[in-house]
Amino acid sequence: MDELLDKAMQGVDPDAPGAFWRVFSNLMGLLPWNALFWWSVGFVVVGALLGWWRGRLAEGVIWAVVLGPFGWFVVLARPVAKPRAEPPPLPRKARP
Repeated sequence: MDELLDKAMQGVDPDAPGAFWRVFSNLMGLLPWNALFWWSVGFVVVGALLGWWRGRLAEGVIWAVVLGPFGWFVVLARPVAKPRAEPPPLPRKARP
């Protein structure tokens, strides 16, 4: 824990007005943003596939963006979308 505090407080004057933002910036610099981005993309792709399989592509993408892998369970718990019924064709006009 001391090592993390040392990294967070590196170059920060605790009495300075912007000390909070500097500590916040130091902590955000410690996160593996590249890995987090690609994991999120993977969650959305799987959510899209599950949504497509269930007939709810947009819902699959939205739930995966909002909840990550937990959104997959939301998509799977919803009933399968019924295909839209097309109206019957119009009758042909009789030629005089």
